[in-house]
Amino acid sequence: MKAGDVVLGLPSSGLHSNGFSLVRRIVAQTGLAWSDPAPFEPGRTLAEALLTPTRIYVKPVLDILKRTNGILALAHVTGGGFPDNLPRVLPEGLGISLDLSRLRPPPVFGWLASTGGVATPEMLRTFNCGIGLIAVVQADRAGDITAAFAAAGEAVTAIGHVVEAGSGPRVTYQGSLRF
Repeated sequence: MKAGDVVLGLPSSGLHSNGFSLVRRIVAQTGLAWSDPAPFEPGRTLAEALLTPTRIYVKPVLDILKRTNGILALAHVTGGGFPDNLPRVLPEGLGISLDLSRLRPPPVFGWLASTGGVATPEMLRTFNCGIGLIAVVQADRAGDITAAFAAAGEAVTAIGHVVEAGSGPRVTYQGSLRF
């Protein structure tokens, strides 16, 4: 892995079981019942929408690993969000620069942020914000790997790149989250 390698994001199906202490506090302050319609997802109850099952990535990722070369690392975006999970796959001295404007968080995340008054840094530390898995890939293979994911029916998005971090932060952000 080296500076310039590309970070691809695979979409999440929702919260992926993370941040539920905060979610429960936000729901409690709204006065909504779990059986009420989800304000951010018509046609589903609040409980159904918030408890959307976690997406499992193993089958498509194993298929892509068999068919391509150039995937250097994979990381689930779980509890601890981006700042705690992404450094786990990085060698010393490297970091990841994420372009937040490339993320397309599902409406649940905007609802939680606005209703709960949750600032962007806390959203990025607590939730996946629509990206459930990242793949760090060789820059010269990113196009082929992206095409392989697309052929497998996966909507993968380039969301950042590997940078020299030295002793600085391991994950940095450009752009803004748009809910």
